[in-house]
Amino acid sequence: MSEFHDDYPQYEFMAHHSEEDGKKKRRKLWNVFWIMLAVTIVELIIGFQASSLGLLNEDRTSGVALKIIFIGLTIFKAFFIVMSFMHLGDEKKAMKWTILAPYTIFILYLVWLCVQEANYSKVNKHPMDMVIVNQKIQLNEDAKHGHGHDAPAGHDAKDASHEKHEGEAKPAEGHH
Repeated sequence: MSEFHDDYPQYEFMAHHSEEDGKKKRRKLWNVFWIMLAVTIVELIIGFQASSLGLLNEDRTSGVALKIIFIGLTIFKAFFIVMSFMHLGDEKKAMKWTILAPYTIFILYLVWLCVQEANYSKVNKHPMDMVIVNQKIQLNEDAKHGHGHDAPAGHDAKDASHEKHEGEAKPAEGHH
């Protein structure tokens, strides 16, 4: 009987693993754990020290170097997980590239897309700010002159009431 008091054989006997093979697999698992932990700690240190390392822009947003560092470390961790836990590291080179190439191209495209979208707001910040400022000025002017939701902008109350009466049906002639 096993330590769980069931009649199933132990894992090592079911998979025909020797104790030496089990030790190798456990050692590989711990090596992967320590490497992933080290990369995560490096990411945390960089994140907490980004300001003192000069990786932030003048407006305290993340700079390009900081983004590249984090994207690179994240891709490294993803690569390491795929190679270790998904056993892609044990495959032949052609099989590795058959699986990794499409994903690598797709991930690089997504990174490029994110960078382009982030830069769009920086490039177009001033024109968009002016549109928002002009809309705010127009709304404030309308509020000062008493133009609410009842009257269309640019018309006074008399014009608005005149337009209301034009849309009503007129009585037929001869029926006074």
